[in-house]
Order: sequence, then structure tokens, then C-alpha cells
Amino acid sequence: MVNDIELVENAEAELTHHTQQIKKLNDELLVLGQKIHQKRKDIIPKLQKDLEAYLHQLGMQNARFSIGLTETNQLFSNGIDQLDFLFSANQGGEFGKMTKVASGGERSRIMLALKAILSNYSNLPTIIFDEIDSGVSGAVANTVGSILQNMAKNMQVIAISHLPQIAAKGLHHYKVYKEIFENDTVTHLKLLNAEERIVEIAEMLGGKTKSASAILHAKTLLQ
Repeated sequence: MVNDIELVENAEAELTHHTQQIKKLNDELLVLGQKIHQKRKDIIPKLQKDLEAYLHQLGMQNARFSIGLTETNQLFSNGIDQLDFLFSANQGGEFGKMTKVASGGERSRIMLALKAILSNYSNLPTIIFDEIDSGVSGAVANTVGSILQNMAKNMQVIAISHLPQIAAKGLHHYKVYKEIFENDTVTHLKLLNAEERIVEIAEMLGGKTKSASAILHAKTLLQ
């Protein structure tokens, strides 16, 4: 009986101790969360300005971007804030949540702009873009390629693309293609040399015919 009482008393003492520890850690995390909140509050105006500048370069002349920051008393995995990414593509248009109002092409460009900005502060060795050029062409595609090329100064950039303007910007060009071999489909990855690269980009420009103008255009893109 005495042992049972001691066990109960010990359990209560342990519970009190752990409850106090949890409160102490919770308070410490809230303080850290407030510091993170302040840093976010300080950087958001610059981030919004930089994002809009990139979006204007990417052909979205009237795009506006706003980040809603709401401080709470709750602990989340990344702080105590609720963040809303708000977007308007048209002059005079209302802001809406990016996930609801931005098209697929607009979202691709927003993500590219955001990652281009963060690449200046990130220690990531490699970043992979899978068709980040979705919904773009012409001069905008060339701008996308230039942004990716600039990001490659800080990290390795792997871009999967069907656009010749972007393929031509890479330091190396790998061609991915499929073949049927003994009733199976085999995927190949081939590093192209200088001549093969001209031919491949010409095909991306004008199809398998590879006209003289397409060859010339490919050479121009690669300069």
C-alpha cells in the first residue's frame, strides 16, 4: 500500500515537472516565433517589390503581389504566423489568394521569380525545374532562360524544357528520348556536343525539317 502511494506521488511529481517543462519550452518557442515574425515583417516589402519586378520582366506588366502576415499565439512548424500570398494580374483588379486566382502559367512565373530571389540567400547545391516555362513563349521564354542562367551562378540549375530559347541558355544540353528495344520502351539521356546541339535546337524551333533559317536561328540563340 505504501509503495502504491509512493508511485502515485512520484507520478504526480513527474507530471508536474513535465508540465512545467512543456510550458517553459512553449514560452521559449513563442519568443522565437515573435522574432521570426519581426524578420518577416521587415523583409516583406522588399520581397514584394522584387517579385513584382521579376513578374514585369516576365511579361506580366500589371501584376501585383502582396503577402499577408498575421501573427497568432499558435505554434506552427515554421513559426507563429499565418501567411497569405495574394495576387492580382490586372490593373485595378482585386487581390485574391494566389492558389485560386493565378493561372497555371502565372503560377509558374511566380514560382520562378520567388526561387530566383531566394537563390541569392540559399545554400542549395542544386535546383530542378520541370517545365517552369509552362505557358510562355517568345521574348518571355528568353527572359526565363536568362533568369535561370543567372541563378546558375549560385547553384547548379537543371531545367527540363521544350523551349529552344531556354535550352540554348544552358552550359550543357542533355537530350532525353525514347526508343523501342525488344518490345520494351527504353529512355535515353544523351549529352549533346556543339554540332548536335545546333541540330537539336533547330528541330525544337522548326521540327524535323531543320531548314537553313532554323539552323541559323539555333546558332544565334547559342551565341
